[in-house]
Amino acid sequence: MNAIKFFIFHQCLIFSISADEDSNKTDFLSDSERLNGSSIQNAFGKSKEEAVTQTVRLMRNDKLIALGGIIHSDGYILTKASSCIGAREAETSDGKKYPLRIKKRFEETDLAVYKLISETDSFPILNWADESNQSEGSWVLSAHSSLQEIRVGVTSGTPRKIGREGGVMGVILTTDRSKISGVKISEVVPQAAAYRAGLLEGDIVTHADNRRVKNQDSLIKIITKKDPGDVVRIKANRKGETKQFLVTLGHRSVTFDLFNRNLQMSGPVSKRKDNFPFITQHDLPLDKESMGGPLFNLNGKCIGLNIARVDRVTIYALPTYIIKEIIDPFLESI
Repeated sequence: MNAIKFFIFHQCLIFSISADEDSNKTDFLSDSERLNGSSIQNAFGKSKEEAVTQTVRLMRNDKLIALGGIIHSDGYILTKASSCIGAREAETSDGKKYPLRIKKRFEETDLAVYKLISETDSFPILNWADESNQSEGSWVLSAHSSLQEIRVGVTSGTPRKIGREGGVMGVILTTDRSKISGVKISEVVPQAAAYRAGLLEGDIVTHADNRRVKNQDSLIKIITKKDPGDVVRIKANRKGETKQFLVTLGHRSVTFDLFNRNLQMSGPVSKRKDNFPFITQHDLPLDKESMGGPLFNLNGKCIGLNIARVDRVTIYALPTYIIKEIIDPFLESI
């Protein structure tokens, strides 16, 4: 029985049992036969094995910050650049740990190449798919952050370009009419970037990144050139006293929709989740620390790299053809 049939059989079995027999439906399948149990995991066979062995954990101060895929047998790793800043160590699925060295960053696609410091030249490498664009509803899988399991889902949106979103402070502005030159904050969005930095309603912003702010347009121009996660130095006047703030910009979609129920349930999202040349969207239940890990089809072929956790049901992946256009010239130069 192939992986999909096995998976569907067990799920249908659960729901086919009547509530009269067991309203909780907890006694019919052992733990090993449930969704994340060993039987379900092992049903994906070689694809599972390749997903976990070709993926590595990137660590900083013994804390997982991203996953990566092995792109060369000498230990070259491809990962998400904005997630792995400061990575010092990598761990493979067999529990071995290796020091890391950054080799190359590709800012446009938020990718980075690291090198495992090891004398080994036989690391298992990604087997790239010839065609990475999957039709909507196609089964896909990735390694879980533990590298002991996989997570399975489906492609869930139309492949497309993701435009640049730009960072936001989370304030509503009005030009100040007082003697103090600057831009007055008329409202601060609760829990947004400005709120967390300590800015208040009524503060008058006079400088941003050491540049004088004369009106709303000048402040907006400075802010919109930056991305979510970037830090902006703000100088503001509060009741005649000059105060300084470090504001870590947020995402526009999150900042101005903070009370959206789906976003409240989503949990932490990626620092960068916009401005990609093309993406495949899927619904694997992965956390933001799992970004940078490879995405596979059911044949164990790599069809992309998970590049952004957008919300609880939306992950963006850069497709293989985008990745290979970038890394093939790099690998040829090794």
